[in-house]
Amino acid sequence: MPFRGKSIRRKIVGLLLVPLLSLTVLWAFATAITGKEAAELLTAAEVSRKLGDPAENVITALQTERRQALVVLATPRPHSKETPTRARATALTALRGAERATDKARTALRSGADADVRDDMSSAAADWFAAMERRLDRLPALRDRIRAGSVPEDAATRTYDEVIEAHIDFLTLLGSVRDAGLEQQRRALVGLGSSREALSREDALFAAASAGKGMGPRQLRAFSDHIAERTVLYRTNLAVLPVEDQKMFDDYWRGTEARALEAAEDAVVLAGPGRATRAVDAARWQAAASTVLADLARLDAEANRRHQDRLDPVATWVLTKAALAGLLGLAALVASVVVSWRTGRGLVRDLRQLSRDAHEVSGVRLPAVLRRLAAGEAVDVEAEVPRLDHPDDELGQVGRALNTLQHAAVEAAVKQAGLRRGVSDVFVNIARRSQVLLHRQLALLDTMERRTDDPDELAALFRLDHLTTRMRRHAEGLVILSGAAPSRQWRRPVRLMDVVRAAVAEVEGYERVELRRLPALSVQGPAVADLTHLLAELLENATTFSPPHTAVQVVGERVPNGFALEIHDRGLGMPQETLLEANLALAEAPEFELSDTDRLGLFVVSRLARRQGVRVSLQPSPYGGTTAVVLVPAALLGDAPAKPAAPAGPAGPEPRPGPPVHRDEDTPALPRRVRHAGLAPRLAERSAMDPDPTTHEAARDAEDVRARMASLQRGWRRGRTDAAPATEHDSTGTTDERDGR
Repeated sequence: MPFRGKSIRRKIVGLLLVPLLSLTVLWAFATAITGKEAAELLTAAEVSRKLGDPAENVITALQTERRQALVVLATPRPHSKETPTRARATALTALRGAERATDKARTALRSGADADVRDDMSSAAADWFAAMERRLDRLPALRDRIRAGSVPEDAATRTYDEVIEAHIDFLTLLGSVRDAGLEQQRRALVGLGSSREALSREDALFAAASAGKGMGPRQLRAFSDHIAERTVLYRTNLAVLPVEDQKMFDDYWRGTEARALEAAEDAVVLAGPGRATRAVDAARWQAAASTVLADLARLDAEANRRHQDRLDPVATWVLTKAALAGLLGLAALVASVVVSWRTGRGLVRDLRQLSRDAHEVSGVRLPAVLRRLAAGEAVDVEAEVPRLDHPDDELGQVGRALNTLQHAAVEAAVKQAGLRRGVSDVFVNIARRSQVLLHRQLALLDTMERRTDDPDELAALFRLDHLTTRMRRHAEGLVILSGAAPSRQWRRPVRLMDVVRAAVAEVEGYERVELRRLPALSVQGPAVADLTHLLAELLENATTFSPPHTAVQVVGERVPNGFALEIHDRGLGMPQETLLEANLALAEAPEFELSDTDRLGLFVVSRLARRQGVRVSLQPSPYGGTTAVVLVPAALLGDAPAKPAAPAGPAGPEPRPGPPVHRDEDTPALPRRVRHAGLAPRLAERSAMDPDPTTHEAARDAEDVRARMASLQRGWRRGRTDAAPATEHDSTGTTDERDGR
């Protein structure tokens, strides 16, 4: 298809261009045909006026010259050339006059046939005019031979007949028109001229016979043939002429002059050979024949003028018709162009509007509605997708279908958003309930820890306390993913070191985390819970995706924009594409998809970082794993409080630091913890005697175990009592005051 892939404007232009071009061609063709016909009629009338009458005059002059030439040839010649007879001298004088008349008529014909007239002739008429001129050029030689008497009468007659017939044929070709009626009438008038030519030949034959030896059988038979030819031509052509012309010729042939000619003709024919010239003398014949020839020439001229009068109105009407056809065709063409242009423009406008509406729905309105729904705004479907009025045509139907589709899409998006909100509310409700239960469980565990002195039970309770703390973090992550705010909140600043330690305490593999000494900074109370959760998620990833025998290092230092905390692991690292996608998700905080369950921690971190203005990025670790860089803005930081405060999460066992690692500056590393340094004296002695007490678990004294766990419990109580003034916090929902563990 030639228009495949083109714009709708080009397709519509191509669709409308074909009929418009066809209409233009038809209009031009019809106008050209009609105009050509009118031009031919006007040209025929002009050529007939300029050449018709001169050609008729040449024919009449040639007929007179032929008669005189035959009289000269028939007149007896004297024995001496110097003394011609009186009759011959009179005949030669008349012949010279006829020749001068012929030359004059020929000159007039040539003058009328100028270059413009020759260009207006048809090709056949122009060729015949040239042939006619060549035959006229043969007359001077013929005239010399006639005066010398060296040419037979039959040869001279044949030559004159050929020249005259050439002129009559030229008149037949001259002024040919496409109108059938007018063309038949024109040819009938030429036929009447041929009838007059037959009478002229009859007259020339009788005049030669009267001047010579009389009319023999051959001449009489030719005389009778000319009479019959004239009668047939007259009757045949007169029937084609209008009634007015027919009546004019009929009235003439019923008149006295015509009857006198017919009587003379009958007398000649009835007299027979040898007696014809005696039955009708020369004077009587010449009077009758010359009168009828002159009258017929006059009648032919009148008939030609009437024909010309009939031709001019027809030509004018044809010209008017051509002009009307051209103007009407042009008006129709212009109207078609205007209607096509307006229709095409309307179609293009409607289609473009339809396309704009579709693009607006798919690229602007629907995404905007989705963004508003994602932001939690209420969306009115009828206000966002108003019902538009469309015409009843096909484009209007498409527009209504698009409007319905748009309405359905927005309505579906609203319902989907409502469904997501419902699911989120369900998640938040479940998470809140879980948090309440976990808070109660932590409180119960605390009570049990205070109440028991059994070391084994205390160890089990501690592990259960740690698991409960992790479960609380996961429930809080579900609340964050659902778009709600976590329940743990602090009003007072908390030391940065305590925040990081609290995050370490919420990780399963906390004993693998090596925490370097951090500057004496504090975190603003509203950001403590989010920052603790954020760091816990990153530490969880670092410990989970690194070998169990490797350590995870946490270091940090001040930067111009705040504080940068780095978490290094020694795992396998992340592919470049995956690392890029993760950083993009951390930077843009995309909408959480329920189907993407493998990256829950990443979504939680991005949500928390966006809420607190914290920048988190992942990059390859120098140890071969991945380094998470957390940039805490200066607005969330302050000087460390005078008395340390315990952050969220249970105190738990103190994380086991790794070997001391010194920095680029002279700062001492964290002190290394000595195993069993905090045990009761008797337990310490037993541990010194048996480095691996688990090998003698069955032989352990119950009193020793009770004393060890009681000592541990007293230490926890003392720590909680000392930290109580700095751990005041606000609680929301059903969370009690133990939510700040």
